[in-house]
Amino acid sequence: MFLGLLSVPVLLTSCNGQGDQTSQASSKTGTAVTANNTGPEPHLDSVFVIRAMQADAHFKAQERWARKFYRERQFRLGWFKEHQLVPQATTFLTVVSKAKDDGLEPKRYDTKQITDLLAQLKSVGQDTARRNQLERKLDVTLSGSYFAWASDYYRGVANPRDTKNDAWKVKRNKIKLDHALMTILRERESTYPYYDFAPLHPEYNNLKKALGLLRARQSAGGWPTLPGTTHLKPGDALPVVGLLRQRLLGGEATGQTPAAVAATATPVNNVTPAPAAAANKYDPTLVAAVKSFQADLGLPPTGLVSGETLRQLNVPIQARIDQVILNMERWRWLPKKFEPDYLIVNIPEYRLRVFEQGKEALTMRVIVGKTLTATPVFSDKMEYVVLAPYWNVPFSIIDKELRPKLVADAQGTLDRLDMEVVKGYGRKATVVDPSTIDWANVTQATFKYTMRRRPGPKNDLGDVKFIFPNSNDIYLHDTPHGELFSQTKRNFSHGCVRVEEPVKLATYLLRDNPNWSQPAIEDTIAQHREKYITLKEKLPVYLVYLTAWADANGHAHFRDDIYGHDQTLAKEYFN
Repeated sequence: MFLGLLSVPVLLTSCNGQGDQTSQASSKTGTAVTANNTGPEPHLDSVFVIRAMQADAHFKAQERWARKFYRERQFRLGWFKEHQLVPQATTFLTVVSKAKDDGLEPKRYDTKQITDLLAQLKSVGQDTARRNQLERKLDVTLSGSYFAWASDYYRGVANPRDTKNDAWKVKRNKIKLDHALMTILRERESTYPYYDFAPLHPEYNNLKKALGLLRARQSAGGWPTLPGTTHLKPGDALPVVGLLRQRLLGGEATGQTPAAVAATATPVNNVTPAPAAAANKYDPTLVAAVKSFQADLGLPPTGLVSGETLRQLNVPIQARIDQVILNMERWRWLPKKFEPDYLIVNIPEYRLRVFEQGKEALTMRVIVGKTLTATPVFSDKMEYVVLAPYWNVPFSIIDKELRPKLVADAQGTLDRLDMEVVKGYGRKATVVDPSTIDWANVTQATFKYTMRRRPGPKNDLGDVKFIFPNSNDIYLHDTPHGELFSQTKRNFSHGCVRVEEPVKLATYLLRDNPNWSQPAIEDTIAQHREKYITLKEKLPVYLVYLTAWADANGHAHFRDDIYGHDQTLAKEYFN
């Protein structure tokens, strides 16, 4: 309705007594300009703006943006030119009407009040005072609606620092909403796509496409549930194969099947039936679909349907829709632009990627923290590469695992573990005789030393350590247990991130340093003597938590919520 009100020319009686005239197009703004556009344009003041924002429950939180916006323009109206709404108003209201496409709730932006004000303005007649008052009210309401929408769209519906799950400590998107609105109104320039009400990251837009495909599939009947006893291997001929075929090939709108079908979902109950024998045969086409599905879920592409593959196939479509929406929300939390070069670890994906000039230059598998020692979600900057590092033993391990052995035979225990106790740090560290320490009664407060494992094949950090100093004491490092990278689910660590190819990563990070070629790195490691190398330029590091993502066609990939962060966020977001 409000879009219709905006598109209909407003017929007003002119103040000069010439009667009603039809509106004409303004070459300046492209909006309809009526004959009743005489007289000075109304102005606002801070009291009017504050009262209008405070009067609407949806806009209260956006009051500061409204005050900044109108103060910067000396309280001139923003959405009117010569008493006519600018075309951006129509565009904005169209965007808001489609907010559900972004997993947002249009009711949060109070379009009904805008509709009512538009209707009143349309019928105001010759009452100039009333017209000016309505223009003031409508202008502030449009601004309030924009700030409410833009806050959700560009900054997030939920504040990760306010949720019970305080794990998300990646630096935030610091968008200034008043400046964004000025950009939309063509009153300032910006490198960001505010003009087009567009997302800041292509990854967000990819998820939006996936959301549309999943909802189309849901509208067409969703997907069937396979019996919990299902166990299929290629070549089997069983009735359950027909359900599997509907699940994966009943319509491309799953966003995660290999079939090259139109994006419009085909209702599963309208699939053209194949002969019974053929429909129940687990044939190569369906096997390929299963393998693709498994790859999209991070599972080994075996083509076997049972166990974990069956569990993932039976995740309800609404759960997948919610999962996509939650991860769209996380993209709103991220900085509006990444640096040209950066390193990012997606924890649920168990994968590290390095980007150079915005393009992926390196990727490898990683191992992340166990549920009880979850890898934190945060950002920082890498400063050092450490070759042949020592491993400093946490006091918790000394206390819970080593204490009895140290009491019985301190030196023998340390020798077997290739460890030592030192006083001081770095090059100034000196070895301490472990027999001089009262291991039975030592506490974390009284232990003034460092127990560390020497560089070498037994070292828990492997051959290389990558440091980005942070309060969590989290870093990237090698591991002597390379066999663990073959596991599908790789949450085994105490919180730090173990990388699959540490020497390759070190060589890449030091590629601009002529003293540190790969042979030089390997020679230094072989000497088992710790060596700190300072990076010429600090590299931004992001440890993020994304359980869903999609390609440019909306083809979705999913991972398990290994730390329960999705579950926590869902309680706030959907309530």
